[in-house]
Amino acid sequence: MGLHNLSPAPGSRKTRKRIGRGMGSGLGKTGGKGIKGQTSRAGGSTRLGFEGGQMPLYRRLPKRGFNNAQFATNYDVINLSSLADHFAAGDVVDADSLEARGLLKVTRGYAGVKVLGSGNVSVALTVRAAKFSASAVAKIEAAGGKAEVV
Repeated sequence: MGLHNLSPAPGSRKTRKRIGRGMGSGLGKTGGKGIKGQTSRAGGSTRLGFEGGQMPLYRRLPKRGFNNAQFATNYDVINLSSLADHFAAGDVVDADSLEARGLLKVTRGYAGVKVLGSGNVSVALTVRAAKFSASAVAKIEAAGGKAEVV
């Protein structure tokens, strides 16, 4: 292979549409915008859900139910598989050490770190977090470590 025969993958490069370049191009006259009306004009488009002034569907239907999202407790989540790769035996794992190693960006307004049990831990770690899943606690303790709720 040499520089003279390098080319992009077939179908990866597409020529752009040249609109309004004569009738022979197939995109002349109206430039693919149809005939007259709002959408044929420059900047002519409506917002999502607009129905031409008719009362839109999302306003015609009644409001129902209760949304608890504003009262929910959110956690920064991390899996055991991430801890196993970045920490040695006997290390203390907490929010600061996770952030220092680039595993987690501690989010403002969140209630702390939650450790989930996806993956395995082979070394004994002391993990300090706001919350643990049951499988995470079982796996940490099976490896000889401690799961401490902060």
